[in-house]
Amino acid sequence: MSFRPRPGSIPESPGVYRFRDAGGRVIYVGKAKSLRQRLNSYFADFSALHPRTQTMLTTAAGVDWTVVGTEVEALQLEYSWIKEFDPRFNVKYRDDKSYPYLAVTMGEDFPRVQVMRGARRKGTRYFGPYSHAWAIRETVDLLLRVFPVRTCSAGVFKRAGQIGRPCLLGYIDKCSAPCVGRVTPEEHRALAEDFCDFMGGNTSRFIKRLEKEMREAAAEQEYERAARLRDDIQALQRALEKQAVVLGEGTDADVIALAEDPLEAAVQVFYVRGGRIRGQRGWVVDKVEETSPGELVEQFLLQMYAEASPEAMPREVLVPDLPPDNDAVTELLTEQRRARVEVRVPQRGDKKALMETVERNAKESLAQHKIRRASDLTTRSKALQEIADALDLDQAPLRIECYDVSHLQGENVVASMVVFEDGLARKSEYRRFAVKTKEGDVASIHEVILRRFRRYLEERSATGELAPDDDDGHGPIDPETGKPRKFAYPPNLVVVDGAGPQAAAAQRALDELGIDDVAVCGLAKRLEEVWLPGDDQPVIMPRSSEGLYLLQRVRDEAHRFAITYHRSKRSKTVKESALDGVPGLGPARRQALLRHFGSVKKLREATAAEICEVPGIGPSIAEVIVSTLKGESP
Repeated sequence: MSFRPRPGSIPESPGVYRFRDAGGRVIYVGKAKSLRQRLNSYFADFSALHPRTQTMLTTAAGVDWTVVGTEVEALQLEYSWIKEFDPRFNVKYRDDKSYPYLAVTMGEDFPRVQVMRGARRKGTRYFGPYSHAWAIRETVDLLLRVFPVRTCSAGVFKRAGQIGRPCLLGYIDKCSAPCVGRVTPEEHRALAEDFCDFMGGNTSRFIKRLEKEMREAAAEQEYERAARLRDDIQALQRALEKQAVVLGEGTDADVIALAEDPLEAAVQVFYVRGGRIRGQRGWVVDKVEETSPGELVEQFLLQMYAEASPEAMPREVLVPDLPPDNDAVTELLTEQRRARVEVRVPQRGDKKALMETVERNAKESLAQHKIRRASDLTTRSKALQEIADALDLDQAPLRIECYDVSHLQGENVVASMVVFEDGLARKSEYRRFAVKTKEGDVASIHEVILRRFRRYLEERSATGELAPDDDDGHGPIDPETGKPRKFAYPPNLVVVDGAGPQAAAAQRALDELGIDDVAVCGLAKRLEEVWLPGDDQPVIMPRSSEGLYLLQRVRDEAHRFAITYHRSKRSKTVKESALDGVPGLGPARRQALLRHFGSVKKLREATAAEICEVPGIGPSIAEVIVSTLKGESP
């Protein structure tokens, strides 16, 4: 490339580099322990690079770098440049929805408690985030009984001061009414600080203090005051009950989990303070470049904590994979918190169990994100048109069929066929195949495509040319069952899981049957390349393409369906193989035994008399079965 630095001009020191396009705009920022090794990797072998990295390099027109002293400085500079230049090829995390926070505006003369969303403001303490705003309001309503901090807007506060009369909350003792001078600014700030301490996890001292005051009031026979203090204690306890206890008291940790596919990733964080879950939050990210889980974690930690206040940071960060430069990341977070921060992967116990819970939430978040994205009609239409443009089709492929092969070392070979119509899964038309050939995936694809479209031709010839659906036997409706024929509808596009050889095998099967109106492509899993039959080079669809996203969803669904069928066949084979060693027991009797008992384990526990209840099994063979299975190790 014309902008490749001269040999020997790149230093071996740690630093941060920037790729720029022809207009001088920064398109990618990265860091490295050795700038020379890292930058040389971009220019060593272009064909070996990830397609997204290739796209970045072909877009770039120049590269520059800055040398720093340590890896921590490299992390700090990388983050500041990413924030400043917003490069298009860097990973950017975005909220998967708008999360509400409980905020206390400590920067104001009279701090206010409120629900806030969006960017954080200086001088404001934040708690959460919460899943729903109503959950915050319920908690605040309970706590205002004990900490009557103002919740009104600036306009209401000013108006109450002008007329000398507080709002309703002031009359029902859920506000200390600083607007009319019932408390001094210092007293009101002290209430706000106590409110923040309680929300921050320092809860026991408030409950103990109220219990002491309640006992003193009861001893002095001030029963009304004692009853009010009792109700205050119950209000605090109810507020605490809304936050589940998951770890030991005093544990402050952020628990982070990932769920990813080749194109996107979802991140979920549970905020644990004082052993209780104080809030949760989720992000999704488009994977603009090929990244490992550890690299995703590192980039996430930088973006999440780089500007966090010291009091908002935990003592411990639990992650699914350690960042590649974990020591540097830990040092950076420790500087940010001004106290020790530990980044580690939980191995056992309650923290490991909580990590698994957070991971399930991350998987659900990614699934919901995909559903929202797929359910948008405009997005689906755009995806289908992008596929048509990329594959040079005459029209958008409204019906897509995808095929995948699954086996274990050539045994129990199966294949799946999944159907997407108008960008949505049509599960009633999914089909599965037990593959007969043992000559590899390419031959398996050829066999399955041949069988599927031969059935299509047979059904079409049996009813004549396909006409609109009716019940006279002239369309794809079977007149005997009243249901659509299994292979009556041809697709506009056939997608196979694989690269050029698999796509060529599918095309060869269609050519042998004389079908020329069905397009074929292959989707290679490793690099998400689209291969057309007979082409030496793949079609590289843009990373942001909705069409690529749809093809990936179709391919992943075919893979899931094939794996499910393969596992069921393998399980059945294993069950039957356990009875192979029983003399005189043929396939029919083996199946009858498995149908009757459900599993080999239950059969092994049965007596000879119980086995004789199976049709076709006599006393002598039952004794043989018992003696043979009892002799095996369970």
